[in-house]
Amino acid sequence: MNIDLIIRSGEGEVALALMKDKVLAELHREKTERGFAVGDVYLAKVRKVAPGLNAAFVDVGHEKDAFLHYFDLGPQYRNSYKFAKGAVNGTVQTSLLHDWKLDTDIPKEGKLADVLSASQNILVQIAKEPISTKGPRLTAEVTLAGRYMVLVPFMNKTSISSRITDEVERKRLKELMVAIKPKNFGVIIRTNAEGKRSEDLENDLRTLLQRWDTLFHNLRNAQPPKKVLGELDRTSAVLRDVLNKNFTSIHVDEELLAEEITQTLEKIAPEKKGIVKHYKGKLDIFDNFGVNKQIKQAFGKQVMLTSGAYLIIEKTEAMHVIDVNSGSRKGGNQEQEKNALDINVEAAKEIARLLRLRDMGGIICIDFIDLYEPENRRILHKTLKDAMEDDKAKHNVLPPSRFGVIELTRQRVRPETEIDTSENCPTCNGTGEVSAPVLIVDEIENALNYLHGEKQMSGLTLSVHPFLAAYFTKGLPSIQHKWWWRWRKWVKVKGEGSHQYLDFTVQDSAGNEVPL
Repeated sequence: MNIDLIIRSGEGEVALALMKDKVLAELHREKTERGFAVGDVYLAKVRKVAPGLNAAFVDVGHEKDAFLHYFDLGPQYRNSYKFAKGAVNGTVQTSLLHDWKLDTDIPKEGKLADVLSASQNILVQIAKEPISTKGPRLTAEVTLAGRYMVLVPFMNKTSISSRITDEVERKRLKELMVAIKPKNFGVIIRTNAEGKRSEDLENDLRTLLQRWDTLFHNLRNAQPPKKVLGELDRTSAVLRDVLNKNFTSIHVDEELLAEEITQTLEKIAPEKKGIVKHYKGKLDIFDNFGVNKQIKQAFGKQVMLTSGAYLIIEKTEAMHVIDVNSGSRKGGNQEQEKNALDINVEAAKEIARLLRLRDMGGIICIDFIDLYEPENRRILHKTLKDAMEDDKAKHNVLPPSRFGVIELTRQRVRPETEIDTSENCPTCNGTGEVSAPVLIVDEIENALNYLHGEKQMSGLTLSVHPFLAAYFTKGLPSIQHKWWWRWRKWVKVKGEGSHQYLDFTVQDSAGNEVPL
């Protein structure tokens, strides 16, 4: 599989399109002025404790208070609180935790009011970005993600991604990390670490410890709310999370950004720095690589499938609803059940792609075409689960219900990517109003009078919608005949189906369009 990353730098925004074998797989759009991004770390102030919710509302500087539930405090909350307090007032002298005496974990089923109180300053991390009318969702268990691992302060545990299945490799990675990680820091080994040299892993760990040290120094004398550590920008984060041996090229339309990406690759994957290419074409980079066309196809309410079937995707306040329709798909001599299964399997694979591409989250209900054979329903369920296997967002796919509906949930950490694929009507320019049809005759006659009189032109051809062509040429005397009597010059009237109802053009005797 060939993977290309297309990066377009625009005013106030950088857009990244991830193409797998020239099919749009992911789309990321990052504002230059970044707000409350997932992974940002803040020193915040508890505004209000809500015992009924077992949660607190926290001021991180957003217009809406952020939400922190007891379960998101993390077992080592007491250590995090003491560290942040000591870093602010200067009693903690270093970011390293080798001399730190770990407190006991907070109870799993405890009460938040027993652990923190209003007006308390705490260290928190954005877990979900502000969505709609809701403020950010927080966690007090701060973690720092790298290319090969995730650093978890105040723990001594080493965990390994379940996707690394080779027992010999798992043992090697665990022994290596136990040997090199500092005391009282936990590590979660990511899938990307499989087969990597110890030198690569040590460099990644060193980078994460440097970021933790930056956080520590930013806490000194800080007053909440204050951001003390920012997550990587989306460009660097995408490179960190998805860059692999299958990457063939990274095309960037801005020279400075291309240089920055090359420098980033020199740090995280030196062998790949040569794949960065500065795009210098006159055509928009997304148009040149077919990204805009695929965006139009994938982000509308109706999404067509290659077989002729189509999806209808609608968003409500509570959930997303997707309807699968056979459309013009013909099953040939196939029986109805086999035809329905083929359409459903094709739709399931496309839906899995669209969920990632549009970053749809929450509850999603998919109304597939009815299948009556239990084995076919199992095939459909397995197809959808397999297609979503590479989705990094947490998800749960339920088997089809009695009515053929599959329900699933997908983690939502940032607002859904929404792109308006509609365009302004060329007739009314989006106003919903058009000129009175009776005035079009006066407009055309004024144009012909100008061309015949002032420009002294003859042999003109008027191209209009077929309805208007019929109106001008029918009857005796027709409007066309009246024009001849008026200017003593014949005007040929031609009906064009491609014209809008009230649109018209005039061509000269050579067939060239005359500007009006």
